[in-house]
Amino acid sequence: MLKSINNKIIKTYVGYTNNLNLRLKKHNSNKGAKSTRGFKWKIIYKKKFYDKRLAMSFEYRLKKDKKKRKHLLSIS
Repeated sequence: MLKSINNKIIKTYVGYTNNLNLRLKKHNSNKGAKSTRGFKWKIIYKKKFYDKRLAMSFEYRLKKDKKKRKHLLSIS
């Protein structure tokens, strides 16, 4: 889970990747997901999976669970 660095606008992003550092670099250079463009990001939560299906399932659930995202945001 990523959090925007700009403190005036708190924005989070949840996504799946197999190369976290490259993906963060893409988001920060405006070449990542459309919703991340125009913001600088930092990693606030990561979880490793050995099965892509499980990782994508977790990503889907986290995207839908606003309460859990808010909790992760508060502890970052």
